[in-house]
Amino acid sequence: IGNIHDRQKYLDQTCGGNRELKQQVEQLLADHEKLGGFLESANTPTESYTEEPEKQTAPPTQIGPYRLLEEIGSGGMGIVYLAHQSKPVDRRVALKLIKPGMDTRQVLARFDAERQALAMMDHPNIARVLDAGQTDSGNPYFVMELVNGVPITQFCDQNHLSTKERLELFIPVCMAIQHAHQKGIIHRDLKPSNILVTLYDDKPVPKIIDFGIAKATSQRLTDQTLFTAFGHIIGTFEYMSPEQATRNQLDIDTRSDVYSLGVVLYELL
Repeated sequence: IGNIHDRQKYLDQTCGGNRELKQQVEQLLADHEKLGGFLESANTPTESYTEEPEKQTAPPTQIGPYRLLEEIGSGGMGIVYLAHQSKPVDRRVALKLIKPGMDTRQVLARFDAERQALAMMDHPNIARVLDAGQTDSGNPYFVMELVNGVPITQFCDQNHLSTKERLELFIPVCMAIQHAHQKGIIHRDLKPSNILVTLYDDKPVPKIIDFGIAKATSQRLTDQTLFTAFGHIIGTFEYMSPEQATRNQLDIDTRSDVYSLGVVLYELL
């Protein structure tokens, strides 16, 4: 339909005077024009949103026993830093600083409840979550195994992998998710930037990061928490299952991760 006049004429003819039907079709058309293409903005972090602009503050240099070296990633949930830990182990780690606005005590309590299950996970394609705490200003942080890799979609495209090679790389990702689900852990934020591919002896190995963090920071929205928690739907909308995109996330189960895996596979292929 070439223009608005032709569209209105067409709608009048096809809806046959049914005003309610015409209004529904017009609304669908308006929504369609706003949407854009599928996964068009998949690389845009949309893990959370807020009406108030964030205050710009200088990045910290030290958090607990961790010295922050440089920022290596950011998203709607927080900022990831390369950090150096000196005690009790000397090593480099990835420290994820959660953005302000979440109740630190509740976040850490949920993470403590997850810690035992996370410790039970032992899979070569899952990066470990090592520690959790809070900064002097009260923001929660998580410390993860450092994975030097690139998102799985980027790796496949850069190396011009065939369909067979992409599927072979994706199978261990599915096995890792299955392992986590058997331990009772749901990731809740599966997307290419949380599935990194790194090389071990020149062999590409996918590693899933951020396990347990999305669940620890998710907030169950009740009448008491709706005001403070609105704007912190955890996940990335392009990869999020329909039930996870609602305000009440009480019924999320392992199928939500499977849905997200399906979106990643769609993008890979």
